[in-house]
Amino acid sequence: MKFKKGDTVSVLDEAMEGVIVSIVSDKIQVLTKDGFTIVYEEKDLIKMENTKELSGNPGISMREVIREKETPKRKNTTAPPRKERLQPAMEVDLHIHQLINSTKGMDNYDMLSLQLDTAKRQLDFAVQKRIQRVVFIHGVGEGVLRTELEYLFRRYENLKFYDADYQKYGRGATEVYFFQNPKV
Repeated sequence: MKFKKGDTVSVLDEAMEGVIVSIVSDKIQVLTKDGFTIVYEEKDLIKMENTKELSGNPGISMREVIREKETPKRKNTTAPPRKERLQPAMEVDLHIHQLINSTKGMDNYDMLSLQLDTAKRQLDFAVQKRIQRVVFIHGVGEGVLRTELEYLFRRYENLKFYDADYQKYGRGATEVYFFQNPKV
């Protein structure tokens, strides 16, 4: 490509335009819009005047193409709503009627044992599957199941437990949070 003094050029691989001030062999001196004079090789420059139309598409100039390539595109990512992010990953309802069809022939100790076995099994499942938060719905009652659950939770390392969301569960649920990356 032949350049001459006064041509408007753009620099390849740089966001810079300017006007050719002088040409000495293959070294071309360009005066940038910022007032700096920089020397480039001929292969590093593109002539801007004759590039009004690209690939037969009228109305698209080289400046528009360069500007479009330079501006970073925003990725269209949609974060889940805040309410969904705060929802527990797993709920375990320990009400006895949710666990078995009939309590016929079972005393309180048997029912409590079944509820605690279910809670332990679900805790182990959550640890294995790396589920970070689990809500155990135990109900209000006399507080026996809740006390036993707290005793069970204290036997595990790397977890904390607290009352679950009052608006959603009332006082009858406990949320367990597992620390996924324990400090060694």
